[in-house]
Amino acid sequence: MHRPRRSDNPHAHEALARVRREGRWWWLQARHTRRIWRWAVLGAVVLFVLLAVFRRPLADWFWAEPRIEQLIEQGDHALAAGHLSAPDGSGAREYYQAALALDSDRGAARAGLARTGDAALQAARSALQRNALDTAAEALQLARQLQVPQARSDAIALQLRERRAAGAGLDALLQQARTALAAHRLDGDADSALPIVQQVLELRPQELAALELREDALSDLLLQARQASGEGEVVQAADLVRRARGYDPGHADLPASQEALSRALETRVRATATALRRGRLDAAVTQFAPALQAAADDALVAAMRERLVAELLQDSRARAADYDFTTALQRIDQAAVLQGSPRELASVRQDLERARAARHAMPQASGAGTVAGERRLDRLLSQVAEAESEGRLISPPGASAYDALREAQALAPGDRRVAAAAARLLPAGRQCFEQALMQNRVEAAGACLQAWQALAPGGAGIATARNRLAQRWLAVGSERLGRGDLAFAEHAAVQARQLQPSLSELTAFEARVQQAGGLQP
Repeated sequence: MHRPRRSDNPHAHEALARVRREGRWWWLQARHTRRIWRWAVLGAVVLFVLLAVFRRPLADWFWAEPRIEQLIEQGDHALAAGHLSAPDGSGAREYYQAALALDSDRGAARAGLARTGDAALQAARSALQRNALDTAAEALQLARQLQVPQARSDAIALQLRERRAAGAGLDALLQQARTALAAHRLDGDADSALPIVQQVLELRPQELAALELREDALSDLLLQARQASGEGEVVQAADLVRRARGYDPGHADLPASQEALSRALETRVRATATALRRGRLDAAVTQFAPALQAAADDALVAAMRERLVAELLQDSRARAADYDFTTALQRIDQAAVLQGSPRELASVRQDLERARAARHAMPQASGAGTVAGERRLDRLLSQVAEAESEGRLISPPGASAYDALREAQALAPGDRRVAAAAARLLPAGRQCFEQALMQNRVEAAGACLQAWQALAPGGAGIATARNRLAQRWLAVGSERLGRGDLAFAEHAAVQARQLQPSLSELTAFEARVQQAGGLQP
């Protein structure tokens, strides 16, 4: 069967052409649509970026601008109504300042504040004319806060003072001041000479009679201060100098009075140092207390306070080692009154508690001279020898050679065997200290030094050993600080200050620790 070719069928050609035309049209439409979507997406992205970047300026434009205009308008209405300022924010000043907070360059708001200041000055003048002096003072204060020209505000302030002075009876006040001065009632209550003169000078600063009265009263007051300094009454002298300086910091007698007070403080500090050298801690504390109360910020007083605190805490440790816990606690309390470092106080309290625990761990001794006492003494001396041979010189608490020896000394202080054990143990204490120090075991070295001091109070070499241990604490603390161990560095600084507060390297090390965030009060 013959089948015609497509090229021979005209209808086929027409259909094919239509298909091709329609297919191209649809393809062109789809392609055009894809382009439109790409441009639409790109436009949306750009719009989003613009909104993200400029959202604040746009928000300010759409929202802040009307708000600023509203605030300025409200300020204008309040100013026109004479409502210049109010705590609830409804005054002209508050409205204009709120507008400036939204736009610091808004000239209308600045001009409004300037007009408010002028209105406040005018209100002060009007109040003066009505003799409403308190109202005038409030209006003048507002005008000055709004920075009106000083010459204009000073003129009104002068009128206000004159008006107040006229109504205050200055002549009567000056006579009261003269009477009080003649009776040597210089300061202390409202009827004294200086407070009355001060009232007059507040109203009329250039009143010659008041200035002369103040000069005479302050001369007498500072004379009393110098007399108190000469008698060693530093608290009273410091109070008088302070009150005089409050009335007139430039008085001619102040330098001499301050110098007399400084000499009296120095005398107190020297007496405290003398008592310390003689080992009279309680007398040193009593001697020093007035100086600390009078001038805690004085350099000499501050240095002596640190030294006295260190001595008190050192004595507390020694007392605790001798089981004198009552006195040990008293020394800690005295150091606390002298404003000792809370960390140092806490450290000594911990040592005291450890000593108490060691004491409680020991069996109670029988009295010397009895059979039971002798047996107890023999056992203690055996414990000393055994602990010494095993290297238990200082620790553990309650089972060390040192603890057993202290118990034997308490039981039979005059026994020759006890004295021999102490003499034998003392070199061991020194050796213990040297070995621990050589190995940088600073905590152990401190314990050995404590035993050394208890066995030979004030013995040769102890002061040098304390200084060496303090330096080693700083060396080890500096190395640990460099590795980031701030807690150990703080502890090292506290230990070094307890051992040797005058150590030259201590201040610099403490400064490093403080910079790292430690040793905060």
